[in-house]
Amino acid sequence: MRLARRAGRWPRRRRRGRSATAEGHDARRSRSRRVSAHDARVIVDYHLHLRDGAGAIDHSVKAVERFVEVAAARGVDELGFTEHVYYFRETRELWDIPYLSERCRFELDPYCEAVLEAKGRGLPVKLGLEVDYVGDRQDRLSELLAPYPWDFLLGSVHWLEGEAIDQQPGLWAHATTEDVWQRYFGALVELASSSAVDVLAHPDLAKIFGRRPEPDVLARLHRDVAQEIAKTGVCVEISTAGLRKPVGELYPDPDFLAQCVSRGVGVTIASDAHEPELVGVDFELALAAARAAGCETVAVFDARSARLEALG
Repeated sequence: MRLARRAGRWPRRRRRGRSATAEGHDARRSRSRRVSAHDARVIVDYHLHLRDGAGAIDHSVKAVERFVEVAAARGVDELGFTEHVYYFRETRELWDIPYLSERCRFELDPYCEAVLEAKGRGLPVKLGLEVDYVGDRQDRLSELLAPYPWDFLLGSVHWLEGEAIDQQPGLWAHATTEDVWQRYFGALVELASSSAVDVLAHPDLAKIFGRRPEPDVLARLHRDVAQEIAKTGVCVEISTAGLRKPVGELYPDPDFLAQCVSRGVGVTIASDAHEPELVGVDFELALAAARAAGCETVAVFDARSARLEALG
């Protein structure tokens, strides 16, 4: 299947609507901000990587179906597939880190076609991508991705100046804990402000190894960063992936999440599953965290425009 690619272009999609924020911001972001009128409650898993049963990359409709089957069994209503951007040859020019360039072996068309074919069959799936922070090359990355019909784009900060945040030793080898956090959050805000993404994935990833700055410093960072994120109209995800990492807790921290929610930042729920069996895992904890932070809605995306639905 080659969906609308005969002329080398996907169908044009409307420009991103950054709308899943609370009332009180400008009208541009207020048009689709309202909670849906119907009473249905929604659970989404908006951070998934297509893999087969053995964990190998599998950009096929059958792989999508396996994820959907697990989701149905766990009461998850909608899935968002968000493969890592650096797996795709179309972005090869951006990667000078061996870890990334060595993985740049797939093509975007088969990935998009698998998700869109499943969607066309009526399966509850959305097409996304996990977009890495690339500093002054962010605009170029957006240009490369523009022809494709994304429902939403996740934004992640995994690397700073060629060194990893979520690998050791990485950046931690020669930077203080406070410096890592300051630089991480600076990049996160820059990414949120770029219009390149719609949702911030695992938004306090810097805590992955349990290293945190002093409590007063961390509280200030949470407050200031939440304030900056709220200005952009992007959402943050509540991710259960942190429970499977050394830190052993959800992303983001309860205080950071509460700071975001209190400023009207929209929320999605995510497992960051790299295998079907992890879809929706520990979502009871994610939903409880959302409600504890004062959040009763979830952002649901289509064509890079969000609406708010009652949280499942």
